[in-house]
Amino acid sequence: MFAGQFMMGAQDRLLPPSIPFRFFATAIVFHVAGWAVLLAGADELPGFMGGLGLGLAGLHLMTLGVLAMTAMGAAFQLLPVATSRQLGPSWACRLTWWLYTPGVAVLSLGLASQFVWALHVGGTLVAGGLALFAVLVGRNLLQVSELPGVTRHAWVALVSLAGLAVLGLMLIVDIQGGFLPNRAALAASHAILAGYGFMGSLALGFSYVLVPMFVLSQGVSDRDGRRTAWLTAVALVVAAGGAALGNGLVAGLGGVVGLIAIGLHLRALLAVLKTRMRKRLETFFRMIKAAWLVLPASVLVGLFLALGDSPELTAPLWGWLLVFGWLLTFVTGILQRIMPFLASMHSGANGGKPALMSRLVADRPLLIHAIAHGLAVTLVAAGLLAQAPLLVRAGAASGLIGAVSFTLFAIELMRRYRAHEAANPKGPASC
Repeated sequence: MFAGQFMMGAQDRLLPPSIPFRFFATAIVFHVAGWAVLLAGADELPGFMGGLGLGLAGLHLMTLGVLAMTAMGAAFQLLPVATSRQLGPSWACRLTWWLYTPGVAVLSLGLASQFVWALHVGGTLVAGGLALFAVLVGRNLLQVSELPGVTRHAWVALVSLAGLAVLGLMLIVDIQGGFLPNRAALAASHAILAGYGFMGSLALGFSYVLVPMFVLSQGVSDRDGRRTAWLTAVALVVAAGGAALGNGLVAGLGGVVGLIAIGLHLRALLAVLKTRMRKRLETFFRMIKAAWLVLPASVLVGLFLALGDSPELTAPLWGWLLVFGWLLTFVTGILQRIMPFLASMHSGANGGKPALMSRLVADRPLLIHAIAHGLAVTLVAAGLLAQAPLLVRAGAASGLIGAVSFTLFAIELMRRYRAHEAANPKGPASC
């Protein structure tokens, strides 16, 4: 079975738990902060077409603070396990967090308050953290020739990361300079590279490892992994290039190619589910399945936007479905599983009795989060279409409730983990 092959020798390649969990814990904090800021700026979201303010700050708290933060922590831990290659020194992984975390906080402050100094300082720190992350991941990938479904998507993500970082810094500098000929077009290209390129490609690539492992099934074939990676790359080049040039038809063509890639990706994963040994799928997988449904829906709305159909409605709805409907749903679903999985792995790392994942997870907070998150996505989407701030505010409030419940899940997970460690002392560490 693929899951068994993936886990062989995994404990030997585990990082110190403080590295991935500091990224996950920070993402959980930004998750609450992001929903709180969106609730405060709910009136700005209907008809939102860009511009500084609470809406943009809340969006970046989610994209940079939750999505990218989680992706970095997951990549630092999962890539060495999946590729059987060391990723880099632990101090470099920690330095990434020390650069990136204050950068996200300061940049979000600048976006909300329009403080130019905060935009420049925060943007520089964020870019520095992302650059170091890209170097560490790139060094790992250069040593690997196998697992094309994972590694090729990771390369697409890194190239997209370079593009979105350059565009993001240009957009920050342009606030004062005003030198960009078409700021809205470059902002759209930045969003495509961020949502579908960097985060999206990592989500697709990691799915080929995580989904078979979580459901105890055969893995995705290398051929399917290569095809979706190449199609994703073509879709991104065409869509982001067309958006940057202000050419809606070209951007829409990229979206069509993207839909083909998504179809092949979902077909491969559905085949994985058919051969699974784990028949009962917990709350986390309902979140992942919901994200799979929203992913093509976000591209379809993006096609309407590219063709110029009611941009005051389709632009904010596209961004909402992309970030909150697909990516945030997928990432919080993955976190629900990967956090207890890693905690269980670390609990038996030095000879102690490993903790069962089922004993670490509190189900009720996850159920509350799933319901509240689903309601938030639905209410805000309806509010954006109806341009009704009251619906948007209700959705953001529901999202905040869900984020708080998710935080309680994480706190209870760590409490149970520490209680298990105290009750089962570890033996002498092996040399």
